[in-house]
Parts: sequence; C-alpha cells; structure tokens
Amino acid sequence: MLGAVLWNVGDEQLEVRDDLELVAAPGPGEVQVRVRAAGLCHTDLSIMDGTLPSATPGVLGHEAAGEVTAVGDGVAGVEPGAHVILTWVPPCGRCLSCLGGQANLCENANPFEQAPRYRAGDAELFPLANIGAFTEEIIVPVESLVVIPDDVPFHIAAVVGCAVMTGVGAAINTAGLEPGSSVVVYGCGGVGLSVIQGARVAGAAELVAVDPSPSRREKALQMGATHAIAPGEIATVGAEIHDGRGFDVGFEAVGRPQTIRDAYDEVRRGGTMVVVGAGGLDQYVEFSAFELFYNEKKLLGSLYGSADPRRDFHRVLRLWRAGRLDLESLVTSRLKLPEINDGIDAMRKAEGIRHVVEFA
Repeated sequence: MLGAVLWNVGDEQLEVRDDLELVAAPGPGEVQVRVRAAGLCHTDLSIMDGTLPSATPGVLGHEAAGEVTAVGDGVAGVEPGAHVILTWVPPCGRCLSCLGGQANLCENANPFEQAPRYRAGDAELFPLANIGAFTEEIIVPVESLVVIPDDVPFHIAAVVGCAVMTGVGAAINTAGLEPGSSVVVYGCGGVGLSVIQGARVAGAAELVAVDPSPSRREKALQMGATHAIAPGEIATVGAEIHDGRGFDVGFEAVGRPQTIRDAYDEVRRGGTMVVVGAGGLDQYVEFSAFELFYNEKKLLGSLYGSADPRRDFHRVLRLWRAGRLDLESLVTSRLKLPEINDGIDAMRKAEGIRHVVEFA
C-alpha cells in the first residue's frame, strides 16, 4: 500500500512508497482502519526536525479519519464500515486520570512509546503516536477511535482529531473561559485559529490575535478575532482594550520560549495564561520566583485541549453543525499522498493553515 516514510530525523522530505505492508492483522482489542483523510500538523514537522521525539524509521500522521475495515477479537461497539476519528491519546477509561475526569492524561496512553506496525522492504516502521496515518491502512487499539456519523466529511473529521480539539478544548476546557473575557492568542496556525474559535464560542468580548503573517492575521479576523496584529503592535492595542492592566486570558499556540514569555507578560495580575504549543525538551522559559507568587497568574499547560475525545469530538461536531465553528475554512488545501511534501514545504513557509492528505 502507499505510505510516506520518515527514515531519519533531520530529513527534509518524506519518501512516498507503494510497498508498505502491515506486519500483522488486528489482534485482540484492535481495529483496522482505512485512512480517508489525514491532516498535516506542525507536530509532524517537529518530529522531522527533532524538536519532539519519535521512533524512526516511521510513518508520520496522527490527525486522521477513516473507515473501519476489520476488527479483532473482543472488540464491541465498532463494526466494519463505521466512520471514525482517530485520537492519539486513547483513554483507557480505567486509570485514576480517566476516572478523575482527565482522560487526556491517561496513564496508559503514551504517544511516544511505539511498536513497529508496518514493513517497507526489509525495514520495520514505527507509527507516529501509535497511529501513523500517512498510509492507506492502519491498525490501532479500539480506544484510539471515536465513531462518528457517516455524513461528516472525512477532511472535516480529520482536523477535529488534533488541531481543532486542541485549540477549542484549550479555550473551553483548560482555561474555562468566561463570557466577557479579554483574550490574547499568540500564533494563528490551525491550533491558534481553533483557540480563537473556541474563545469566541465561550463568549470572549475582545479577542486579539498576534502573528507576524499578514495572511494568518486576515484568517484570524475571519474566524472571529476582534483584532489581528503583528507582535510589535500589542502594547498599543492592549492599552485600548484594558488600559494597561493586561488581558484576562492569554494563549500561546506556537511552542517557543519567547512567545510563552510574551503571552504571560500580557496577562493581568490574577489572570490565566495557557501554553498550547508543543515546544522542545531543551527549550526553557525563565520566570522570577517573585513574579510567580506576587502576580498570582495561573500558568497552565494544555495537552490535547484537556479533552476527553469520547465526549468532546461529538461536542465539536455539534458546534460545527450549528454553524458555531468554521472547520471548512481551516483546510487550505486537499492533497493526494504523492503531493505530501508540497504541503510540508508550504507549512515551513507559513503558507496556508491546514493541509489535508486525502485517500481514495
């Protein structure tokens, strides 16, 4: 089958091959899925350049939707033909985190622990986040999928699986945004735009998007931002909105120490700052001990939008059906798998928002 392989960390492009094979049929508790659409996520770039860890050689892709083709022994509630969204943090439903309402922190779900799932020639290949969606067929634990209605387009369902859930969830779940809040969002890629939409749904009064890209700022206004500015303009706009006190809530959707620090500084005393971007293990942000206690700002991480995908995927889709979330506009281009490197190059140049690879 077709697939896109990352052979080594640091490779600039993926190798598209037509000789990938699954190493085994679905085992007990596993499901085989025909991938119908997979989003290109910045996480894939972070794996390629070594910012985030993943086993190589491997098949990237973790934001995906498809159709069930086979199920293993002991699988209940999922049948061949079902349409599904994949989740890279599959909640077991049994651990203390899941039982305590923090399914995104499931103790039995580690996207960085992988076993080989494919073979290309003599090489065994690892699936990114135990999904590896840049190929035609995948096998995952049944906990890694959520069944959705058949009328949801696959390219829409795919982006719900990571970018949309991460961003919308950060606003609604992690921050617990209150109506009338003033909000600043650093970074207007797919995740940042989803934060903006989630903040709008939650009732933000002023919603400032910060990004150096003019095209992304324009997209942010389309998605509901009240202001879209370059980084150097934040002081002027902030003074107009909050008279220098700071924003109620700040979000960082880039994953860089400087923008994390900037977003923290723009939040008022007693406010909340949420780190949504995935930074590197060797990247550090510096705060003084005095400012942390004196300003009483809440500094929160947000993994996967603090979401339980079994509940929140359907909540996002209901908001989309109601016209409250614009998911179609997030998808800038719809590519075929041989064109995947075109989408990767475009992401590196910050052109477009979300590229989705579609399979026949």
